[in-house]
Amino acid sequence: MKNKLLLLALSLFTFGSAWSQVDLMKKIINNKSDSSKEGFQFTTVVNAEATPIENQGASGTCWSYSTNSFLESEMIKNGGPAIHLAPIYSARCAYMNKAINYVRMHGAVSWGDGGEPHDVINMYAMYGTIPEEDFTGLNYGTKNNDFGEMMSAIKAMLDAIIKAPNDGTLTPNWETAVSNVLDAYLGPVPKTFEYNGKEYTPESFARDVVKLNPADYIEFISQTNTPYWEKAMMMVPDNWEFQHDYNIPMDDITTVIDYALKHGYTIAWGADVSEKSFSWKNGIAYVPSTSYKDMTPGQRSTMFDGPKWEMTITPELRQEAFNDYQTTDDHGMQITGIAKDQNGKEWYIVKNSWGTLNDYKGYLYVSKDYVLYKTTSFMVNKSGVPGDVMQKLGS
Repeated sequence: MKNKLLLLALSLFTFGSAWSQVDLMKKIINNKSDSSKEGFQFTTVVNAEATPIENQGASGTCWSYSTNSFLESEMIKNGGPAIHLAPIYSARCAYMNKAINYVRMHGAVSWGDGGEPHDVINMYAMYGTIPEEDFTGLNYGTKNNDFGEMMSAIKAMLDAIIKAPNDGTLTPNWETAVSNVLDAYLGPVPKTFEYNGKEYTPESFARDVVKLNPADYIEFISQTNTPYWEKAMMMVPDNWEFQHDYNIPMDDITTVIDYALKHGYTIAWGADVSEKSFSWKNGIAYVPSTSYKDMTPGQRSTMFDGPKWEMTITPELRQEAFNDYQTTDDHGMQITGIAKDQNGKEWYIVKNSWGTLNDYKGYLYVSKDYVLYKTTSFMVNKSGVPGDVMQKLGS
């Protein structure tokens, strides 16, 4: 199990954070207790339907897996089919757009396979979607995603392209060259495919089967350095589209999430997972009242043995964590429900994309304080946002 967890941990994170994958693996792999599951007693309060757990493998595609899972839950809520949409199709579309952006910016932006929830929505709006069975992205014999070589090869190509070696100009076919590399690793995107005996394109499948409107989704951030209730840019490396999202007060993070869940909507959630109090193995994340560096060895060894007191989170504390890199844009997941522990405290039920080798078969229980402290952004259906919040946004 330990070897499996080590291999898994190496594959979890995007390249956009301040931590390398190895650094994060070292931080996360020992965050566990052998008696955690016996120490927590969770009772489900609300839980929206979701498709089965998947494994993103050795790729930084958590943003695509989690947001496609979010869209799959939207389809179920609307009475549509419970199918897996192709996260690697969304990623492939984003990588091509990201490559164009990288060249236009002369390489003065980050490159990697990370992204944000809005990337999936934007790619869906531009290029439609595909059932996962028709585009897995596994084109050279691997059972799971393995993107390291592909992303390194494309970056080397892009860095050569932006030097404009042809008398200071770009050739007209560099985009085709990059697209061919993506095809070599991920496989060509099918122009048409069959679903339930009918032929579709990605665009017609999105329109006629998935039937979701990209305009229905809204993404939120919370930061003190820009005005609330206005759009601001989320300043993280993986926001390669430079998208601006609605900035709301910290307390409204859980207000919106609770309202959405209680009305049957799920949330595409971006967060920092580098904390010692985040345990993938135990499926628990919270904010201890005592910082890890100030804990005794005994306190550290029992961090996940049952509910503990948590730190009081303030907007200032949250912003400070962003400012000094305590909070980085590590990972995307899907919040699907609310549960109570044995003390009556509420936790969020979170679906992950790291397979099922943890105490809750791929799910986690995340405290509301952790969400307040470590959320980078989150996305929800506008119908899952309280009316007074929408009014303050001018919508």
